Amino acid sequence: MSAVATRVEQTLTPVVAAEGFDLEGVEVQAAGRRRVVRVLVDRDEGVTLDDISTLTSVLSATLDDTNAMGELPYVLEVSSPGVGRPLTLPRHWRRNISRLVTVTCGDGEVVAGRIVASDDARVTLDEVAADPRVRTLSYEDIVDAHVEVEFNRRSEPLGTDDAAAAAPEEER
Repeated sequence: MSAVATRVEQTLTPVVAAEGFDLEGVEVQAAGRRRVVRVLVDRDEGVTLDDISTLTSVLSATLDDTNAMGELPYVLEVSSPGVGRPLTLPRHWRRNISRLVTVTCGDGEVVAGRIVASDDARVTLDEVAADPRVRTLSYEDIVDAHVEVEFNRRSEPLGTDDAAAAAPEEER
C-alpha cells in the first residue's frame, strides 16, 4: 500500500467505524493530474445506496479537512465489496452464512460448500459433492476462499426436512 493510501486509511478508519461500518480497503491511484481514491466499506446488515451516499459526503468532508490527500485534487469512490472479494476475515464468513463458497486448503484440496456457521476461528460448510458431508475448517488451514455466484439462490438455506420436501417427486 502506498504512503498516501496508508495515510488515507488511518484517517478514514475511525470515521467509517463511527458511522457503523468496517473499512474493508483503500486504494489510491494516479489518474492524470488527480488521484482516484476508492474506499470499500461493509457491515453485517449490508450497505445500501443511501449508506454509500451518506458515507461519501462524510468521507469527502474528512479528506478535505485533513491533509491526508495532500494538495492534489482527487475523486472519491465509495462502494461495498462485491462477491469476488476473497473471504479473509471471520466477519467475511459471518456475513456470507448460507452462501455457496469454494475453498482452497493449505494441502491443495478444493472444497465447495454452503456456509452453515462460523466463529472467530473456523467455518462449518455443508459440502456439495458426490459424497456430501458437514465439515469444519480452521481459518488457518484456508489458503483462498470465494463466494460463488448463484443465479437461483434460495433466500433461506435448506434444512434436512426442507430438502426432502423441495425435491422433485421423482427424487423422493
